[in-house]
Amino acid sequence: MKTESIAGENNSRSARERAYLHLHQRITSGQIAAGTAISELTLAKELGISRTPIREALTQLAAEGLVEQAPNRRAVVVKLTRQDIIDLYELREALETYAVGKAASHPLRPLDLAKLTSLNDSIRSFKDDLIKTGQPSLDRAGMARFVAYDLGFHTLLIRLAANGRILKLVNDTRLLIRIFAMRREGHDAVLLEKIYQEHAGILQAVVEQDSQRASRLISEHIQSSLRERLELYDRWEIEASLRNHVPFFFDVMPPSDS
Repeated sequence: MKTESIAGENNSRSARERAYLHLHQRITSGQIAAGTAISELTLAKELGISRTPIREALTQLAAEGLVEQAPNRRAVVVKLTRQDIIDLYELREALETYAVGKAASHPLRPLDLAKLTSLNDSIRSFKDDLIKTGQPSLDRAGMARFVAYDLGFHTLLIRLAANGRILKLVNDTRLLIRIFAMRREGHDAVLLEKIYQEHAGILQAVVEQDSQRASRLISEHIQSSLRERLELYDRWEIEASLRNHVPFFFDVMPPSDS
């Protein structure tokens, strides 16, 4: 009887984890857009499980700030405001500036250096691929892969600080995931090279154990990312407003290349 109870708990946990990972991947990849309502019934049929693990997964995602649950129990993918973006980046800058400065205060292990170098080299490879293929920017699949390497680079830098409280705060808020999951356009070769060079400068400062320079460079890198994100947000807001008020303008506009 006890064995059956344990098996039931494991199955329930497995279903919840599967639902969580499925939703998490679709939200962070942009397949489920911000502001979209999530249907428990549809997902339950899609995954072949009951609605209970779906509901539990949505509760976890809500705690991480990726969805919000409306009074009618509907879950909606969070649509960040301009101020939300600023607030998240301010928290990110405070944490990463401290973490990178601390990481640079002691020698970097060869294994960690190899991992960080590999992650950053992968970012440059995206630029090289764009140039070879003649594509103007990364497509959705390319951006998903880029985000994985970029997120990996920043996450490892934070872990190098060996500060349990910072790690807990980042994990509890899923800070980096919320930031990196924001909708964005495909990066072009110029921007990819810029990101690569900024990462390389930060990494070099950490290798040389120059805490002050490492902290300054990561701060500048994050501030640059925030400016780009706000410019993109403002442009999308203007376009959305125009579509609502003068839709005929977009009906006669030629299709965009991006």
